[in-house]
Amino acid sequence: MTKTLLYLEDDEALAFVTTRALQKRGFNVHHAATLDALRASLNRQPFSHALLDLKIGNETSIELIEEIKDKHDIPIVILTGYGTIRTAVQAIKLGAIDFLNKPCNTEEIIAALCANDKEEITTSMSDDLIKPSLKAIERETIQRALDENSGNISAAARQLKMHRRTLQRKLIKRHIEDDKGYSS
Repeated sequence: MTKTLLYLEDDEALAFVTTRALQKRGFNVHHAATLDALRASLNRQPFSHALLDLKIGNETSIELIEEIKDKHDIPIVILTGYGTIRTAVQAIKLGAIDFLNKPCNTEEIIAALCANDKEEITTSMSDDLIKPSLKAIERETIQRALDENSGNISAAARQLKMHRRTLQRKLIKRHIEDDKGYSS
């Protein structure tokens, strides 16, 4: 069976590497860098799978899940560096089958895309695929709050509903761990 993947990613370097890796694993990949380009691709041909980056510039691909489901009843996986539990729940409720945090490897992506296709999961894939640790999720949530507040620690702390000093301690600890190579 031909596996035709609709892939939305605005980071050209990541898109190139991921496309090549998925092509080597048997996927015919159609890459789109914008929401408009993806919408145009939806009408051109049928797809068997979709992989969507959550944040495309200042937009989000969450709204595309229903559009894709309406035109093609296919498995949709959301890939993001800005994952939150709320966003993951929203994506799953709209019809996505999985929500992966970056960075992830090709095996994780294929396992998510082909979760219902038993023949796609090979014995070379680990049954214990690496899931992000709680520490990694916390780091990503803090980084997102800092990004959304232009690096303002006080505003980020308010958004995260934590004391400013607590956030500062976490940032200092993360910086020390990163310098020593301890971070996970």
